[in-house]
Amino acid sequence: MANKKIPMRQCVGCRELKPKKDMIRVIKTAAEDEASSQIVLDATGRKNGRGAYVCPNSECLRAAIKNKGLERSLKMPIPKEVYDTLTKEMEKFETR
Repeated sequence: MANKKIPMRQCVGCRELKPKKDMIRVIKTAAEDEASSQIVLDATGRKNGRGAYVCPNSECLRAAIKNKGLERSLKMPIPKEVYDTLTKEMEKFETR
């Protein structure tokens, strides 16, 4: 029996390759214009939109903010308020 391939994704914060199921996806929802698109955490990994992956810890999210990894991956500038919201949501994932 052949081994099942495990999908790997690279964290935009620490730049490490890890299994997709161990990562948290950050997505930019599709919208008619760039101004109305939203950036949210996708715990299921199945929502529609352009995605980037982050390890489930706040250090990697801070690194992604510092090196602008999320902005590069999502191909848009991200306001500070969105980063604050993502940080609060990430704290919820860490407590699980």
